[in-house]
Amino acid sequence: MPAHITVIGAGIAGLASAVALRRAGHEATVIEQRTDTTTGAGISIWPNALAALDEIGLGDTVRDAGGRVTAGAIRWRDGAWLRRPSAQRIVTALGEPLVVIHRSALTEILRSALPPDAVEYGVAATGLTAAGATVRITLSDSRIRDADAVVGADGVNSMVARILNGPLPSRYVGYTAWRGVAKFSLDPDLAGETMGPGSEVGHVPLGPDHTYWFATERASEGSSAPGGDHAYLTGRLASWAAPIPQLIAATDPAALLRNDLYDRAEATHWCRGPVVSVGDAAHPMRPHLGQGGCQGLEDAAILARFVTLCPDLATAFARFSRFRRPRVRPVVHESRAIGRIVNLRPAVLSGAASRASALIPERVVTRHLASIAARSAFVLPTAADAAP
Repeated sequence: MPAHITVIGAGIAGLASAVALRRAGHEATVIEQRTDTTTGAGISIWPNALAALDEIGLGDTVRDAGGRVTAGAIRWRDGAWLRRPSAQRIVTALGEPLVVIHRSALTEILRSALPPDAVEYGVAATGLTAAGATVRITLSDSRIRDADAVVGADGVNSMVARILNGPLPSRYVGYTAWRGVAKFSLDPDLAGETMGPGSEVGHVPLGPDHTYWFATERASEGSSAPGGDHAYLTGRLASWAAPIPQLIAATDPAALLRNDLYDRAEATHWCRGPVVSVGDAAHPMRPHLGQGGCQGLEDAAILARFVTLCPDLATAFARFSRFRRPRVRPVVHESRAIGRIVNLRPAVLSGAASRASALIPERVVTRHLASIAARSAFVLPTAADAAP
């Protein structure tokens, strides 16, 4: 019998969870406190996440809407190569190229896979209570909604995660990130990252005529550039090798995003009874491996499979948590470690660490990357995984 499942949060993990659960035969609806979810720059969809999208029927749609990336080079700020693997090695190891897509385009693809009335915007969930076999959701407009189960996909500051765990303090990690889309055609061989002492700039093609880029730098929490972020980055990165200055110049200042980065205490409980958390609500991670949204997509496909394998939703959610933790925890920890290394102080230490990474054999790096981001890294549960 189809269950009525409410997903809280219409980000990548939330929309994908609703799509996956509907494909599994359930009535999944989404509530989202924001009224505008079109903001954001680009996002890299690695082959592990493409495999998850294939599982929910949207892989080819996403591939067609984004640009393909086969390289993964790392250079120093003067243009010297730190790592330059062959495209064939990367694609062979991962199973296919990664896809870079506008974040808003990805969310629209996910949203379009749901019925028009499946997502309600402009309303937040403010509380959850168990009422027998029903979860009662209190909404910000004072309405009450009952559901057979709740999926919390409400981000780093998740209300659902805090109900499951109690206080989960957020902490500023010590550095800020800029993101933008430049009207610039990037040489595919330069896709990857450019490093400097205490700074990094990532850059990947977003189709033939645009490039998605990001930059990070240690900064005080809440600080701002007196002359504006675009002017600051123009001066800060002026001496870096091409195409870094050109990318900044080709970015609309009004569309440049800046966000301080935050970490959060690890959630002990991902689920309790018919309530489960996914994506950043369960396991927020820093952006250095490009796996935040990708692991949310994995969550969605795997959660739906467990719901199919275990008719009792509380059991399905418990098995999901048990199955996913060993996969996600190392990615969270490694993303955090990379961020700390890149932003070591004094900056000369981070520069030395970045340069030293070039000494690791390419086959070792490629094998490790494959364990995180290859198609084969996405593994669906079997009946044995659903057993007690």
